[in-house]
Amino acid sequence: MLRVAAAPLVLLALCASASPSARAEDGFVPLFNGTDLSGWVNVNCGPSTWSVKDSMIVCSGRPTGVMRTDRMFENFVLELEYRHLQAGGNAGLFIWSDAITARGQPFTRSIEVQVMDGVETANYTSHGDIFSIHGARMTPDRPHPGGWERCLPSEKRAKPAPEWNHYRVIANDGTLKLEVNGKEVSGGHSISPRKGYICLEAEGSEVHFRNLKIKELPPSANLDPQHVALADEGFVALFNGENLDGWKPDPTNDGHWTVQDWVLDYDGKGTHLWSAEEFGDFELIVDWRLPGEAKASDVPVLGKDGMQVVDADGKPQTTRIRDFGDSGIYLRGSDKSQVNIWCWPAGSGEVYGYRTDASMSAEVRAGCMPKEAADLAPGQWNRFHITMIGDRLSVKLNGKLVIENAQLPGVPARGPIALQHHGDKLQFANVYVKRLR
Repeated sequence: MLRVAAAPLVLLALCASASPSARAEDGFVPLFNGTDLSGWVNVNCGPSTWSVKDSMIVCSGRPTGVMRTDRMFENFVLELEYRHLQAGGNAGLFIWSDAITARGQPFTRSIEVQVMDGVETANYTSHGDIFSIHGARMTPDRPHPGGWERCLPSEKRAKPAPEWNHYRVIANDGTLKLEVNGKEVSGGHSISPRKGYICLEAEGSEVHFRNLKIKELPPSANLDPQHVALADEGFVALFNGENLDGWKPDPTNDGHWTVQDWVLDYDGKGTHLWSAEEFGDFELIVDWRLPGEAKASDVPVLGKDGMQVVDADGKPQTTRIRDFGDSGIYLRGSDKSQVNIWCWPAGSGEVYGYRTDASMSAEVRAGCMPKEAADLAPGQWNRFHITMIGDRLSVKLNGKLVIENAQLPGVPARGPIALQHHGDKLQFANVYVKRLR
């Protein structure tokens, strides 16, 4: 669950949980108390992904995802030990991370410090690579052979599974240095963001972490807000990547809505998938994509007023499209308050049930028509950010406001959320909700 904690209180808790011997005179405090996961937030993983055993954080590796600190850090020195349980294992340490995962990804925008075993190529290694991911930026200390924003280590110092390795990360004023088992091997500079959360990554295999400790350094002067990661805004995951807990069981859906690592896959059969919980006012983030094959379809040409365009003779106009499928998000238990997913030229985000209701005013119907088509190409991941307050709806699609404060007269005050069955293949991921009242 994502949650907000006041930074000073967390720091006091970290210090209070440490024994006098653990509170070293050099300024380090534990980042993991050895007993439970206090101070950490499971962002998008299952309940069994992260656990504690024998003073270690145990990561099962499944589903793919992250666990993060419950507050941001800016300048610091971080030390930890890790070990893989199997050869070729993969995981990671994320620095200066956003609070939730990037669009269409199980990971966050951040700088990744690679935690990998026994993989050596010309472009990446198991000995302490540092690289930017999902929109973060970095200039590596040494140019990468492929021109990537990735610093390959200067020498091979990591021990193979199942031996323990020690990392020391120095993050200060947009620069990052990594020491592996006592010697600096990689680094980067001109990094953005340079203040954010610290994450541990699950990526397919069991990995253990222990002896995590951190020493905070003085903050940078006049830190530009653009260099600060996206903060925790209170979103919690509705899909955990492990099972369908939190969604209503329905035998009709057995074998049709399936969990495939961090992706919720739908084969187009069965029926709608409804949340177990009801929501009143909320914000909802949902990533989706249309993975099916295209077919030719003739669809209406819509005007900005939401009405079908007619020619000079009054004949309704249509256009032929490559149609990859149709679905949507039902809000508050109503199929009328549906935020549409489709391939029509009008663009996704349209509210079909209200736009086509002749009993609604022209203002209401026009308000349910997208301001622009903001969909990415079929097969690519899209992100809805839906806000429902009272009877007013706003929808951002891929960062663009396509529905702004549209009125939905008669919409229920509360109800569950549904991922719509419309007979077409769909994939969903990164489903987060924030309760507003």
